[in-house]
This record gives sequence, structure tokens and C-alpha cells, in this order.
Amino acid sequence: MTASLGMFVPGVAQANARQKPADAVAGAAKSDYIAQMAQKRISSGSGPSQRQLRVGEMIRRTLSDLLSRGEIHDPVLNAMSITVGEVAVSPDLKVATVYVTPLMGEATPAEAVAALARNKHQIRMRVTAEMTLRWSPELRFRADETYDRLEESRRLFADPKVARDVAAPDHPEPDHPEPDHPEPDQPDPDRSDPGEV
Repeated sequence: MTASLGMFVPGVAQANARQKPADAVAGAAKSDYIAQMAQKRISSGSGPSQRQLRVGEMIRRTLSDLLSRGEIHDPVLNAMSITVGEVAVSPDLKVATVYVTPLMGEATPAEAVAALARNKHQIRMRVTAEMTLRWSPELRFRADETYDRLEESRRLFADPKVARDVAAPDHPEPDHPEPDHPEPDQPDPDRSDPGEV
């Protein structure tokens, strides 16, 4: 106690002097460790991290199994066959956006999303019970438009103009390259002769 008041106590002062460099080294190592972890957490690329992809796939499989077994107590939802196409997870793993498509024309995508949204709390509890995550992510349901975009791409590639452009070589080489500027001794066909009226 007297050492904290500024009085010199030989044993305490030497112990404090020995602890400070060790604490400083430990503090510096800890801050370096935290900085490295922060760099790992911030993705340098534009896509999702491996952890996001892994957790998204785990949620997708669990949710697909849950829906196929009909374990949600909603007769409207259990009457639909729903495919879970993708689950996109936020970087902090607290929000999962689930992209779904109803099969066999039983329902519209909007009806399927509405039925899932009505039961999202029960679905969230069931998914969390089957997975080992620190946090239970909030589930947001969206219609999967991948198949619609695929059909639009097929339609575009079937267009004769697009097919012609796709079949054309990237850099056509002309047989006779045209000069950028006409030769000085040849008259330019676009210019009229100054002597003409």
C-alpha cells in the first residue's frame, strides 16, 4: 500500500519493476493478436468468408430436412414442397437470408415466403436446436429468382443477334488492314477538291 503512495519499499518496487515489462510485452502481444484477428475477420475479398459459406450450408441442410419432415405445425406450410436453394449469412453470423422456391406449382413464391415468415420463430428454434452455433441467426425468407434469371439467360442466348455475336471471334483480323490516315499523295474521298465549285 505504501508503494502506491510513492514511498520506496525495496521488495515491492522491484516486484513492480519486474511485472511492468512482462505486462507490457503481454499487452503488446495481445494487441498484435487482436489486430491479426480483426484483419482475419475483415474479408479482403468481395465474397463471403469460408465460415459464412459453411454456416449457410449447415442452415440450408438443416432447414431442408426440417421442411421435408413436416415438423412445423402449420398445415399450409406442410402442404407445400419447398426447396431451399441458398442461405446467405451476414459477416457476424447473426442474420441468415434464406432463398426458397416452391415446387410443382403448388404455391407461388410469395405464398411460400409468407408461410415461412409466419412460422419463422418456430423454424428458428428448430434449426438452432439441431445446430451448434453460438448465436441463433435471425432467418429472413426471400423468393429464389435464380431459375428465373437462368431462363432469361437462355432466352437471350437463343436470340439470333446474340448467337451471332457469341460465335464471332473476339478480335477479327482483317485481310487488308486499312490505314488510319490516307496516303499523302492520294486524295481524301470525303473532302471535296478546293478547286471544285
